[in-house]
Amino acid sequence: MTRRIFRTSIQLGILTLIILLLVFFLDNRFNVLPDAIHNALPAHHPGLVITDITVATCSTLNILSSCKLDPAKWHRVEKDLYLSRGWLTHAFLHIERKRESELRAKDRVILDVRVASLDPVISEKDQEAERWESRPAGIWLKRTSKHRESDSVSAVTAVDVLFGSDAVEARPGWILASQALILPNAGGENQEAYLSVRRGPPANVERPTLHVNKDGRFKILQVADLHLSTGPGICREPEPALHNGGKCDADPRTLTFVSSVLDSERPDLVVFSGDQINGETAADAQSAVFKFAHLLIDRKIPFATIFGNHDDEGSLSREALMQLTHSLPYSLSEFGPTTVDGVGNYHIEVLARGTSSHSALTLYLLDTHGYSPDERQFRGYDWLKKSQIDWFKTTSQELKISPSHQGYTHHHMDMAFIHIPLPEYRLVDDIVLSTGNQPENPTAPGFNSGFKDALVEEGVLAVSCGHDHVNDYCSLSKSADDKPELWMCYAGGSGFGGYGGYGGYHRRVRVFEFDMNEARIVTWKRVEYGETEKQLDKTIIVESGRVVAT
Repeated sequence: MTRRIFRTSIQLGILTLIILLLVFFLDNRFNVLPDAIHNALPAHHPGLVITDITVATCSTLNILSSCKLDPAKWHRVEKDLYLSRGWLTHAFLHIERKRESELRAKDRVILDVRVASLDPVISEKDQEAERWESRPAGIWLKRTSKHRESDSVSAVTAVDVLFGSDAVEARPGWILASQALILPNAGGENQEAYLSVRRGPPANVERPTLHVNKDGRFKILQVADLHLSTGPGICREPEPALHNGGKCDADPRTLTFVSSVLDSERPDLVVFSGDQINGETAADAQSAVFKFAHLLIDRKIPFATIFGNHDDEGSLSREALMQLTHSLPYSLSEFGPTTVDGVGNYHIEVLARGTSSHSALTLYLLDTHGYSPDERQFRGYDWLKKSQIDWFKTTSQELKISPSHQGYTHHHMDMAFIHIPLPEYRLVDDIVLSTGNQPENPTAPGFNSGFKDALVEEGVLAVSCGHDHVNDYCSLSKSADDKPELWMCYAGGSGFGGYGGYGGYHRRVRVFEFDMNEARIVTWKRVEYGETEKQLDKTIIVESGRVVAT
């Protein structure tokens, strides 16, 4: 009896497996299952597939022309392919996209896209047996009427446009075309438009968890004021002026410098402390963001960003920039609470070594906004608001009593990053000359909202900013009884798209190394030209968990 039951169970199992395989095969061919089940099966995805691509061109001289096709059929990518710089001409990419369940017999799914002046059948030997369809701007499409291909990882599911001869793609699963779209009177290399396509479903992006290294150390590279453009950009006051024969493309030189520091310092985290984007020269801010992000993504280095006063002066708002940056691999950037002024007020926890869940280091990142909301009374720049200071103090106090912090048995350390300096940076007597230089007066807010005092009250050991490009010093704030209480540092400007000058300033970045064994913080700078291998102005600013004088 037992043997018969066992044999019957085996037969039923085999039959069930055959039925499941048959259903999977039929669904793969004919989509016979309900969408809720179909989309959950392997090799299927609930997103959209692209069935056609075209470009609509219009002219201000021709009132009958239109840059917007039938919205019931076409989705317009909201980027003028001329970056709104064409005197008379504008053009927009349009895509037809459908869900897998909406595909009809006449619909054809795009499997590949090329940009070329000639049919790929002629220009590429391995495409001789294929059929390519021509579209405006040199676009060629390879399409299929076999709808099961919509489930394939080769099916095109998203299309975008990036700009500039130095454009790069930072998103996983996306491929940037090697040739720019062929547009009449398209302008120079700053305006070249490149198609980027994604195949299959979007990649799953996981947030990295930071841990102190096995040797008890954790290194942060602060990169301030990249000032990247759409396209290579124009250098401002490069030093030396005749370097490379006087030829200087801002962004390639900036990114080469940052790349070299990444490879030599091998930081555990990179903090971009504002003005990554040079708004007025970034007609497509997304292209500029990808240029710095891909450096970290390629090297698998976690990074975090805050905004400066120029980031949102281009094509994207602070909210849109944060959404874009937050979506990228290895990004720790966060919107922060919506009830707090600004975009990007958040904290990052660095856990103790190994698999520990206890916090060893907390980093606070805050949005210092842009320009003064009350120019008549407080000229210059905006200040940290009460809601931000309240959020910081509440968060700090809650973390201190949390199990994650309470369970850490060594000195826990805290640090903060901002873009615009605090008013206290102006106190000349606090400047420690051995840490750097002060060629320009700090352009801090005219109104002091008290954030420096809040940092001291909560035991933060150091704060570092950007904004004033050629300042690279640190100030030591002392208490009423002359005891060190807070280091306030500048990173120095890193980007050639931002101003330099002031007597031969070389672009630079700042490093903070945390030694959790000794509860020590050491900081130094790296420069783009000259003593490029030297740890410049190396200084111990924290020892045994306490702020110390040099």
